[in-house]
Amino acid sequence: MTVQRWLRLQKKDLAMLHVARGVWGSSVRVWPALLRSPRALSSLAAKMGEYRKMWNATEPRNWAEQYRERFIPFSKEQLLHLLIQEFHSSPSEKAALEEFSAHVDFCTWFHYHQILSRLQALYDPINPDRETLDQPSLTDPQRLSNEQEVLGALEPLLMQANFNTLSEDALAYALVVHHPQDEVQVMVNLDQYIYMQFWALGQRVGQMPQKSSVGSKRGFFTKSPPAERRYFKRVVLAARTKRGHLVLKSFKDTPLEGLEQLLPELKVRTPTLQRALLNLTLVVSGVALFVNVGMVVLSDLKMGTSLLLLLFAIFMGLRASKMFGQRRSVQALELAHMLYYRSTSNNSELLSALSLRAQAEHAKEALLARSFLARRPEGADGPLQETSQWLQAEVERWILAQSGCDVAFNGARALAHLQALTPSFGLYPPPDFPKLDPLVSVTSEIPQPASRNDNP
Repeated sequence: MTVQRWLRLQKKDLAMLHVARGVWGSSVRVWPALLRSPRALSSLAAKMGEYRKMWNATEPRNWAEQYRERFIPFSKEQLLHLLIQEFHSSPSEKAALEEFSAHVDFCTWFHYHQILSRLQALYDPINPDRETLDQPSLTDPQRLSNEQEVLGALEPLLMQANFNTLSEDALAYALVVHHPQDEVQVMVNLDQYIYMQFWALGQRVGQMPQKSSVGSKRGFFTKSPPAERRYFKRVVLAARTKRGHLVLKSFKDTPLEGLEQLLPELKVRTPTLQRALLNLTLVVSGVALFVNVGMVVLSDLKMGTSLLLLLFAIFMGLRASKMFGQRRSVQALELAHMLYYRSTSNNSELLSALSLRAQAEHAKEALLARSFLARRPEGADGPLQETSQWLQAEVERWILAQSGCDVAFNGARALAHLQALTPSFGLYPPPDFPKLDPLVSVTSEIPQPASRNDNP
């Protein structure tokens, strides 16, 4: 069945586009309720209490149901190369797909440029990095209201970029459970926050990149081999402290148990085992010092025992404070070093990065829908829901075979994107618009995608 024939049959179902927009709008209305209600963080504290009572928790409860990867693990160029290689090998089919890809880029660029302009206009009054002239300061209620609008408008962009919202249960697990090889641990006081939310994509299980780990290759006495971790290729954070402002940041290669390290206000703490070892070192060295020096001072200077013990206690207290202070300084430096390599964008730059990522995912979904609909057998016409289910199953099976990643593909949204890009709706470039054909020379040189752990 040709794509054009399917699109003619499905014109009557174009209202699905409006349904999709309604779904996006419903997610926008979640944020104001979250920001106004203190119940959100109190329920998070309750879930954290439940995880503290668990013994040796290794992942959030029902994690496979909570998180289903939606990110397509290929770049647009890699995907185009794979589709041409497998489904469009003839010169005419290859040229048609490359022309369609150029049309998709043209159409989606204006759409996401408009979304980005609206987001930047909403964010500008509360942008802490604004380089233009200062505007009149906002009151705290006004600032919170502006933040609600920004986060409400940002939510559908994150969904189109195929980020997953990390649940409150997953966040409670991340705030409580610490990986045994993480030397740097932090404490987070929920009373300092009005809200916090994480989005993630690209879940991986394996050894983390070296520069993104925090002391994971060094034990207290010996070097230990790096362990396999559950981590995400990208994490987006939105958090607001009571005495601060909205923080928007993006990070790469972040382990699930390390999400708390990304929050704006935290305090470095020494792990229990390291505290015990430091205290043991202080006790042993203190006893040796007292036996070798204290007894001499006590006998030669005729100093009272009480005064000697008092001076010795003061000395050991100062030494312990210095040792723990130095240890915390080293850990804080390691944390800052890790965040330096993990951070990818923040604040207004993050809005631009998310817009580009959403546009890329939009284009990839349209390319997949067009290629697979062309492969559907003749006479397999059916209602839109049946077509979207078939498309979802076929694409998921193909992505699993090509990358080894189990991805949940949104077939209904991909069909909606394809319908909106048909020439009958006037969204194609005008006939006199110059042809965009840089991909003709690029797709033949694109290497095969790497193994599943190396996909971005």
